[in-house]
Formats: sequence, C-alpha cells, structure tokens
Amino acid sequence: MAADVDPAYVDPFGVDPEQAHDVARWRRAERARLAGLRERLGRAGRAQVSDRIGQHLERVLGDRGVRRGCVLSGYWPIKGEPDLRPALAGLHRAGVTIALPVVETRAAPLVFRRWTPGTKVVRGDWNIPVPPPEADVLTPDIALAPCLGWDGACFRLGWGGGYFDLTLAVLVPRPVTIGVALSGARLHTIFPQPHDIPLDLILTEDGVAATRTGI
Repeated sequence: MAADVDPAYVDPFGVDPEQAHDVARWRRAERARLAGLRERLGRAGRAQVSDRIGQHLERVLGDRGVRRGCVLSGYWPIKGEPDLRPALAGLHRAGVTIALPVVETRAAPLVFRRWTPGTKVVRGDWNIPVPPPEADVLTPDIALAPCLGWDGACFRLGWGGGYFDLTLAVLVPRPVTIGVALSGARLHTIFPQPHDIPLDLILTEDGVAATRTGI
C-alpha cells in the first residue's frame, strides 16, 4: 500500500507522537473496512456507482462553467475506485484537456501529464497505468481525488501515501478539488493531521455530499 512508502509522513509537523500513532492505527483499520465496502458492491454495483458519479460530475462541471481548454486531472481507477474513464473520455470529446497524476519522484509532488482515450499508457508506481514520459506536463484547473473515506469538512482518507496533500500544498494557483467517493464511506471525522488539506467538495453516487466552507 502507499502508506508503506514513507510511514514518517504521518507526522511531518511535530504532532504528538502518541496521538499521531493512534490516528495512523485507526486509519489503517478504516482503510481495510472501507476497501471491504467497495468489494462488497461487486462488479455490477461498482459499475452502477461509477455511472451515477460520472453523471453528477458532468452536471457539477457544467454548473462551474468548465469549457474547452480547461485542464482537468482525473485518475486511473485501482482497487475498486469509481471508474470515471467514460466521463473523462466524454469531457475530452467536448474539448476539456485531461491529465492524469504521475508519481515521478518518491515523496515529492505529483506531476500531471496529458491523457486522451487513445494514449498508450505505461505502468507507473504501484503498477498504476499512467501517461508515458513524453506526454505534456500540465497544471490542472480542476483535480479529481478518489477517496476511501471522507468527512463533512471535505477531508479525504486515501491510501496513506500523502501525495495528493503534498501536491496541493505547492500548486499555485490551487485547482478546484473534487473528492470522488461512495456515500456510505462517510466518516464522522478523519481526525485531520497538520498535513491533511481539505478538498473543495465531495461527490458521491448521490451527488454533491459536502462542500468546504468558504468557497
């Protein structure tokens, strides 16, 4: 899992070690539970959820005035994540520029490279398909982030590598961030740590489930 890459990343700002350890242990247990939630949906259930989220995504982007030339970072689905590749393909046909995140340096911000439905992907970190090294590097205006879990403050629980938070901390201007999640994966809190950065909104199969205060 991504959490194995750099366990020290859990506490980069001097958080009380015992508290950080307790949160890390709780998050490991929640990741296993939430991954099981996805698994129990089955292939047909996950496909239905993906389709519904894709429809909601198109409406959200339309409401925000997303148009030709806008750069949207998606993701390649792994481990039962909602598969939004059909929606990304549709956005590409509509003139939106699509990128996918790539881990090019361990424990460093992500790089976003151009992707089209015809792109011949290669295997990147954790064997995730990514655009090839010659694909253009882009800066996203909007970034999708798959969530294992989420809370009402728009904090995201991912696989634990910390790459998305690390990237958001340095991206200027910051993109609009949309968490993609199951409605049943809502948590009371993820017990956010200093490195956790809230997303702008959470999108589930039921629509927009949470919006960050102040946007």
